[in-house]
Amino acid sequence: MTQRGIAVVLSGFPRHSETFALEDVSALDRQGLLAAVFSTKPGETDLAQPGVSRLRHRVHALSGSPDGQAAEAARYLDGTRVAGVHAYFAHRPADVAAALARSLDVPFGFSVHARDARKMTREALHDRGRRAACVVACNRDVAGEFDGSGVPVQIVPHGVDLRRFATVAPASGPVFRLLAVGRLVEKKGFAVLLGALTAVREPWRLHIVGDGPQRERLAAQARGLGLSDRVTFLGTVTHDALPAEYGRADAVIVPSVLDSTGDRDGLPNVVLEAMASGLAIVATDMGAIASAIRDDETGVLVPAGDAAALGEAIDRLARTPRLRARLGGAAREVVERDFDVRDCTRRLALVLREAYA
Repeated sequence: MTQRGIAVVLSGFPRHSETFALEDVSALDRQGLLAAVFSTKPGETDLAQPGVSRLRHRVHALSGSPDGQAAEAARYLDGTRVAGVHAYFAHRPADVAAALARSLDVPFGFSVHARDARKMTREALHDRGRRAACVVACNRDVAGEFDGSGVPVQIVPHGVDLRRFATVAPASGPVFRLLAVGRLVEKKGFAVLLGALTAVREPWRLHIVGDGPQRERLAAQARGLGLSDRVTFLGTVTHDALPAEYGRADAVIVPSVLDSTGDRDGLPNVVLEAMASGLAIVATDMGAIASAIRDDETGVLVPAGDAAALGEAIDRLARTPRLRARLGGAAREVVERDFDVRDCTRRLALVLREAYA
C-alpha cells in the first residue's frame, strides 16, 4: 500500500448532513491512502465545513448510469496505481465501485450507514457483501442488516471532533433551553417533539437547527399548538457555527422515530456532538442511539413516538440541574473513550489498508 492508494466513491459529496464522510476521507488523505475521490452526484456547493476546502478540488463528480460512471472514473484514473475501490454507501456508490474495480482488476468494498442498506433488497445487499473485500458498518443496528448472510462485517463507529465540540459551563437561567438538530424529515421525530412540549410544565424554549421538506408543516404544527413564540426554526447552520448552538443549550432532544417508509436513524451526529459538549440528552430508543446513550447513565432514553414519555423526561431534566450535570459529564467521558474522531478514523484507515493491501 506504499505505492498504491484507494479510490473512494461517494454520493453527493460533500453534504451538510454527512460530516462523517468528510472526516473519514480527510483522514485517508492525511495518511496517504487516497488515490482519488468520486461522487455519483453533485455535492452541496455552499458547504463551509472544516476540511472541505482541502478536499473539494480532489472530488470528481460523475454522470450517467452506474456503468457509465465507472467507465468515466476509469478514464480519469488512467495511469494511477489503485489498490482497491471503496464505496461510501451500499447502494449507487457501491454499484459504481464494483464496476470500477472490475475494470481495474482490483477488489472493492463498501461502508454501510443506515438508509442506504434499506434501499436494496436484503438478497441484493447480502450478495454484494459476499463479493466485497470488506464491508464496514458504522453501528450494530445497520450491521444487523447482514444477519444470516455469512458476510463478515467490521464495525467502525463514526466519531466526533472533541476539540471542536467541548464541554461548556452551563449558564443558569429562568428558561430551560432545548436544542434539536437534524434534517426536517419524518424520521427525526420533530412532530412528536412539538406534541410532547405541550405537556412540559417548566418554562422552556426550543431551537431547531436544520432544514428539509417538513419545515412548513412543523411550523404550522407549532402555530396550531400555540408554541410559535417558544420554538425557533434556525434553518441550516454552518458546521463552524454549530458548537455555539450547543453552548447555548441546557439539553439536547433527539426524538427519532421509524418513518412511514420504514426508514430510521442509525446513530445521528447530533448525539455524539451533544455528548462531546457535555450536555444532557433525551433521546428515543431507536436505531443505534442506545449504543451511545444508556438510560440514566449518559442520557435519558424513552420509547420512540411516545410524546407523553418524551415530555415527562424533558420536564424532569428541566427541574433537576444536578441530574443534567451528571448525565452530561458521563456522556463526555464515553465519547472521549469510544468516539474520538481521531481514533475512529485511524481504525477505519487500518481496516481499509488491510482489506486492499
